[in-house]
Amino acid sequence: MQREQMVEELSKIVGKENVLSSETDLLLYGYDASLFKGKPDCIAFPGSTQEVSEIVKFCRREAIPVIARGSGTNLSGGTIPTRGGIILHFSRMNKILEIDVENQRAVVETGLFTLALKNQLARHGYVYQPDPASEKVSTFGGNFAENSGGPHCLKYGVTTNHILGAEVVLSDGEVIQVGGKALDNPGYDLTGILVGSEGTLGIATHLTLRIMPKSEAVKTMLAIYNSLEDAGRTVSAIIADGIVPATLEILDKLTIKAVEESVHAGFPLDAEAVLLIELDGLKDGMERLAERIMEICRKNNAREVKSAKTEAERTQLWAGRKGAFGAISRLRPNYLVCDGTVPRT
Repeated sequence: MQREQMVEELSKIVGKENVLSSETDLLLYGYDASLFKGKPDCIAFPGSTQEVSEIVKFCRREAIPVIARGSGTNLSGGTIPTRGGIILHFSRMNKILEIDVENQRAVVETGLFTLALKNQLARHGYVYQPDPASEKVSTFGGNFAENSGGPHCLKYGVTTNHILGAEVVLSDGEVIQVGGKALDNPGYDLTGILVGSEGTLGIATHLTLRIMPKSEAVKTMLAIYNSLEDAGRTVSAIIADGIVPATLEILDKLTIKAVEESVHAGFPLDAEAVLLIELDGLKDGMERLAERIMEICRKNNAREVKSAKTEAERTQLWAGRKGAFGAISRLRPNYLVCDGTVPRT
């Protein structure tokens, strides 16, 4: 099918103002945060599940590839139109549909930014735990498709642990509901199958999320090492001691250098590695647990362990971690990021 015909058909569904097809637009939507590139035939901006369904039916009928896209912050090429086709951009579907504090649930459209929900939940004293580094602009649709995690996944798990239900458009345009607000829905765990499927099994339009009360206390620490191996051994020692911090993040010397040149987080440039540790939970016992972790760090040759004394200091430390990906581009304009998983033994 010619591009002009695609634009005409899509305009009937979402309106002419919500379809892009200029050469500049095709180039802009042909890449994401990964190293891969492609080129779509056009971009459509649906405003409802019904419009998504109609577009998918049209694409199936005409054998046109369809790619769902949020902000394109994924690092795996998940939004690259490798065979052309139509990009479904979810920026119009960006609403919080419900915050149910009593039942600790929230319902959102999948074009909503992760941080936008977190900011609203904070007003109620609640939090959505998954925290990808790109949360300022990453969307819930992308989180769903890629099963995003973040530093706090050590204690709280990744996206799949916080998605209770979804409204999904299948490849033939059928709209289905999976899961729901209940803690344990009867039947197969279709939600678990769909989360992380990268759009191959369906396109989510609405999500039902688990939210949690904000922790009573938080303590953030930075351990500084002259050896990357010592920092790694500290992680194993903390876990072996039966402690599960909210986060345990290692930054090596190369990353420290890039971060300090970019966001000035206060990491020492002469360190071989730093370990960012955060505890959360009840106030009672927090200091005792922090002392135990500091003791473990020192036993594993940490040259210094310090705690954030104020919220500003904590924010500064986290700015270093959250800004690490972007900071690396100061060293090389193009680089490939992988999630390596190794046993702790």
